[in-house]
Amino acid sequence: MNHTPFAMPRLTALIKQAVPRLLEGVVAPLAVFYAALAVLGLRGALMAAISWVYLGVLWRLVRRQPVPGTMIFAAIAITVRTVLGLWSGSAVVYFIQPELGTIVISMVLLASVRMRRPLVEKLTLDYIHLPSFVLRHQRVQRFFARITLLWAFVLLVNSSVSIWLLLHQSIGTYLLVRTTAVAVITGIAFLASVWAFRRVLRRLHTEAPAVTG
Repeated sequence: MNHTPFAMPRLTALIKQAVPRLLEGVVAPLAVFYAALAVLGLRGALMAAISWVYLGVLWRLVRRQPVPGTMIFAAIAITVRTVLGLWSGSAVVYFIQPELGTIVISMVLLASVRMRRPLVEKLTLDYIHLPSFVLRHQRVQRFFARITLLWAFVLLVNSSVSIWLLLHQSIGTYLLVRTTAVAVITGIAFLASVWAFRRVLRRLHTEAPAVTG
């Protein structure tokens, strides 16, 4: 049985699908926290950040829309952070939690590769719809395994840099340098991931007419 050739999504289309959800699930909670911290203090910032994440989840559930994996991670992480942050009243305790959580997530990514169920595949499908025959392709499976390893390494590097800054610098320096360093490292990894994904899809597009079931 011949598969219909898969039309490779344009890079701009991939970015347009991914960016809004990344902003909603990752960037916006941080922005809400930092803004509330300046106006309301630590406790107010904790409550504002967790409220934003849970309102986002509730909004999707009410509208019967799927909740992205990144938003689920954010909801779990911010719940633990808020409880411990309120209990300790310490900004250091609050900020070090996501770094430790990120290390745990990197270990989960590594374990998912070992189990041959790379987690990046699940996260990618939150943003981009791919045909089942594409997901079953050996080249695509290798790509998701390798890119999951890449992101496990990126998360470990980001967390290591962040923890060092938090323990050796002031909170102000930590926020400034950490945000810049993580943005650069993550940005490079994201561009590399998109380029590699586009390259894989291009090859599949070339091979598609010859694929038989």
